[in-house]
Amino acid sequence: MATTRNDTPKFNILIVGQNGRLAYEAIIFLASLRASSPNFDGRVFVAEPQPNHTWEGQNTRIPSDIAETLTNLGAEILPFENEHFGKSYPQGNKIEALKALPKGENFVFFDTDTLITGDITSVPFDFDRPSASMNREGTWPTLELYGPTYNETWQSLYDRFGLDFPSSLDLSQPDEYWERYLYFNAGWFYYRCPHEFGERFLKYALEIRDNPPDELVCQPIYPWLDQIALPLVIHSFGGGRPSPDVAQLDGDLSCHYRVLSLLYARESDEVVNLLESVVAPNKLKKTLKQYEPIKRMIYQGRGHKARALFDQNNLPRKEQAIRNALRREGYWMR
Repeated sequence: MATTRNDTPKFNILIVGQNGRLAYEAIIFLASLRASSPNFDGRVFVAEPQPNHTWEGQNTRIPSDIAETLTNLGAEILPFENEHFGKSYPQGNKIEALKALPKGENFVFFDTDTLITGDITSVPFDFDRPSASMNREGTWPTLELYGPTYNETWQSLYDRFGLDFPSSLDLSQPDEYWERYLYFNAGWFYYRCPHEFGERFLKYALEIRDNPPDELVCQPIYPWLDQIALPLVIHSFGGGRPSPDVAQLDGDLSCHYRVLSLLYARESDEVVNLLESVVAPNKLKKTLKQYEPIKRMIYQGRGHKARALFDQNNLPRKEQAIRNALRREGYWMR
């Protein structure tokens, strides 16, 4: 098999782009990839959901000028059909898009609202052992006063799919503490075959959505469905928490900023400088300025005004406090 530097197996990258915010974020992702990881020689697919009944008449196609910019940055636009998700759960794009990738080829999925900040060809991915981002908070499950517990909730899901629950636990964490249980941010994940992974991801997600165990009766399924199913899928393929060398994708080699307002509020000067440098070329600026939040936050300087509200070395412990401050001062834009 062909390899990149440091004997990392060659792999494809998948992001999702569609009309609106994601299309513009895809440009920033590609520009940061080319700047920070110039040795990456795999294919980059921008999966484009096609307008059909699941989108209720919404135009999801990437506008032609943005598509041209993406292809000039080396991306391949990859149309796919939503059959089970769509407007009702856009996060389902990452599940259904996997079927459109080349079968049997290593892949790494990234959320589009990600900056590549380092050389990702240096990551020693073991594509036979899938994993995902640990850059997460304890967002799910939510506990009710009279139960079920974390153990009971997660056990019910592992039992539903015939998986071994105890082997998924991090025994260094206390019982009934959320980090004891396998839980990921779905901002990046990888495996050796997108079709195998996607088929199981879809199967598990639909079962959880349509026929959840009794222990989930009071649990919110949206928007967490992908993150509920993902650890089960990864565990089913013999994967688990990322090794330290792979975990460097969170922070050292990529930044899952999610919202530009949050990037300016909390990320390092190096990340902010990278963002602004990769979007500076006029050929990108002309397209990116069409999206109002990017125009105002990056090109008109509102991002730096939002940044001045916070001490990046002493940020609020909870992200919600940052969001609330940005909204209060009129800097929350997405």
